[in-house]
Amino acid sequence: MEIPSKYNALSVEKKWYDYWMEHNYFHSVPDEREPYTIVIPPPNVTGILHMGHMLNNTIQDVLIRRARLLGKNACWVPGTDHASIATEAKVVAKLKHQGIDKNDLTRDEFLKHAWDWTEEYGGVILEQLKKLGCSCDWDRTKFTMDDDMSEAVIDVFINLYNKGLIYRGFRMVNWDPEAKTTLSDEEVEYVEKQGSLYYLQYKVEGSSETLTIATTRPETIFGDTAICINPNDERFTHLKGKKAIVPICNRVIPIIEDEYVDIEFGTGCLKVTPAHDENDKVLGDKHNLEVVDIFNVDASLNSYGLHYEGQDRFVVRKAIAKELKDSGQLVKTENYINKVGTSERTKAVIEPKLSDQWFLKMTDLAKPAIDAVLKTGDVKLFPKKFENTYRHWMENIRDWNISRQLYWGQQIPAYYYGDGKNDFVVAKNLDDAYSQISEKGIFIKKEDIRQDNDALDTWFSSWLWPMSVFDGIRNPDNEEIKYYYPTNDLVTGPDILFFWVARMIVAGYEFKGERPFENVYLTGLVRDKQRRKMSKSLGNSPDALKLIEQYGADGVRVGLLLSSAAGNDLLFDEELCDQGKKFANKIWNAFRLIKGWEVDKTISQPNSSKIALDWFESKFQKTIIEIEDHFSKYRLSDALMATYKLIWDDFCGWTLEMIKPAYKQPIDVATLEKVISIFEDLLKVLHPFMPFLTEEIWQYIDKRLPEQALIISKWPMKTTVNEGLINEFDFASEVISGIRNIRKQKNIAFKETIDCLLINNENNNSTFDEVIIKLGNLSSFKLVTDAVEGALTFRVKSNEYFIPMAGSIDVEAEVKKLTEELNYTEGFLKSVQKKLSNERFVNNAPEQVVASERKKEADAKAKIETIKASLANLSV
Repeated sequence: MEIPSKYNALSVEKKWYDYWMEHNYFHSVPDEREPYTIVIPPPNVTGILHMGHMLNNTIQDVLIRRARLLGKNACWVPGTDHASIATEAKVVAKLKHQGIDKNDLTRDEFLKHAWDWTEEYGGVILEQLKKLGCSCDWDRTKFTMDDDMSEAVIDVFINLYNKGLIYRGFRMVNWDPEAKTTLSDEEVEYVEKQGSLYYLQYKVEGSSETLTIATTRPETIFGDTAICINPNDERFTHLKGKKAIVPICNRVIPIIEDEYVDIEFGTGCLKVTPAHDENDKVLGDKHNLEVVDIFNVDASLNSYGLHYEGQDRFVVRKAIAKELKDSGQLVKTENYINKVGTSERTKAVIEPKLSDQWFLKMTDLAKPAIDAVLKTGDVKLFPKKFENTYRHWMENIRDWNISRQLYWGQQIPAYYYGDGKNDFVVAKNLDDAYSQISEKGIFIKKEDIRQDNDALDTWFSSWLWPMSVFDGIRNPDNEEIKYYYPTNDLVTGPDILFFWVARMIVAGYEFKGERPFENVYLTGLVRDKQRRKMSKSLGNSPDALKLIEQYGADGVRVGLLLSSAAGNDLLFDEELCDQGKKFANKIWNAFRLIKGWEVDKTISQPNSSKIALDWFESKFQKTIIEIEDHFSKYRLSDALMATYKLIWDDFCGWTLEMIKPAYKQPIDVATLEKVISIFEDLLKVLHPFMPFLTEEIWQYIDKRLPEQALIISKWPMKTTVNEGLINEFDFASEVISGIRNIRKQKNIAFKETIDCLLINNENNNSTFDEVIIKLGNLSSFKLVTDAVEGALTFRVKSNEYFIPMAGSIDVEAEVKKLTEELNYTEGFLKSVQKKLSNERFVNNAPEQVVASERKKEADAKAKIETIKASLANLSV
């Protein structure tokens, strides 16, 4: 086959992905091999590929492809999450654009629109992942709203309810007025915002006295049901037992006492609004205060807001401040910075709201999950630093608000038969509910039974993901759950360490009695070069598919991983994708070079080639050990960099140079066969990172049957490492570099041979002498006992090398140049020694900084010695 002169990533990627799919290499079924399982963090069904997905899924694909090469039965389960809040918001917006109000639709009518939306847009991201090269078992694709997945969620709800762990309670919850649903505490972000502190005057009933109260939310005065003072505050002793009048609405409210009030903050008086502040609700319960809810579900004011009814809370805030100012009841306003609860999904400001909701008791459930990470190490977090975050969340865990006021999601399986607080049963379906109600001796028509209108929190389905994708909830003893569970590695972002990871661990121990996965690799967030989080609003997030089109999937994968140290935020730079593309071209050109050599079966293998290949074999084996160590610690960026250097520097930069035949000369068979064998091993190690390029070259090297494809080949075997040979080459490479530097400085063409003589003070072996002669194009390479006159010299450790220059250079000009270099280097040495003679610097600077300065000193001294030797030789 003729090898194209350039690597065409786009045509190659489609060809091999189709080939892999055609031959079903991604599909896994239980067999006698060791399983290796990853479940994908399911992206939102309506999502599209962004940089975070690119990083996360590249890492997963690297791990799964390597597992295949290691001979494991690799299974990567893909799927999507129904993302109740985000998806419902998109459907509502679409309906609104069509002139349809969600409130005018029945649940079934709305769900038909939601399913239509899902079928149209859902799964787009999974198709995009294929362009990245993701080798998921697409036959196993799951969706959290699939019938079997939903059935598992309902089974779990019923199980936990019957254990007394799920309950219905009237609590203060986080209300998202845009999505019109509750949120769990973990779905609320606290964002620092500039606001105002308003000082309002309340009249004391029956007197001309007033109280000044500071608040950031003047619109909530319509919900005030008390003023609270600290009983130890002498300023307000005379107000005990009195009442105050709320401005505008003129409601008379009691003045109560509680040590909760901070005497030092604000004015020392606190307005109590039990319906709209969690701490106020605690005070209200303690003092039996009335609860007045002033907001509609969209955070506009209801009838308690009087003439502000129907207006948005932020509009009212400005208007009420003006009204109070005009009436003389706004004393002053100050700038005030505070942290405002914001919906993680819609970015709307959260309203605390009292509401009947469903909760899951978490304290006891969390204990095995805490032990698994922090005591037994059954589940390991990488990097380990995230254990502290995990500890903080899990040891301060609160009951989980699992109900959402949405249609899109699994409907809560509670069925009501009366108006009483406890007039309900929890059942799998209406028929089961009817049976339970009948058993209670209650006779009601089936059509009069009402199912709870709320849906379950999305996370309540995804916390079962590692089990439910293998049908482990409904059929806990099936063959697949027993084979694939627990899974091996989970790759996700630290931002959902509690939302998802911790809850999956909780569910794993509760429903399977064991961990759901062994290792959790927490990637960093993708940021731009200015350390800003990538987002559409900032316009700093590149189009993922355009990057693939421009640099090739392999180039983008390399670019992402080169900029991603384990657990640290990734400072994405498009230039790294270009570096990945250039790396692909480098490998392609190396392959074309090898395949372009003419073979002569009659010639024997040069010793220089044999030595070179022996050295690379040891270097390869040493690097494999390093790469495997990086993989074991989830340092994928380091594993890639070790592979990159092995190929770019050791293979392309040195090995091919050492073995390539002279211009227009043939190569021997032994050398060619060995270098191709080495190249195949390199392709295996590189394949997880650059699957398309490596498969393309692999298939060009030889005609392969489907069962010989690179994707299912075997990871290179480990053999012994000859450290002595590696060390000898390191020394020889410095000698070669020294010779090349002199050639470059003196403009001596490589085709011209030169002599090199050495004083072997190191007593090093002559193993690589033939390599040095070849790569230096030396006419002779001899040992001498004394310095050579009229020669330029360089040192490698204590060895001295001399290249005679008689008649080939302008001695006067060379002396002048070397003298200038000597003066500069001596000046540099003095500056370094001055720094090292400063005790404060040596004692206080970091150890590595001092070590770096000492190395500079040693290097400068060696250079000065070499320059002086060259000057001495030239002056003879």
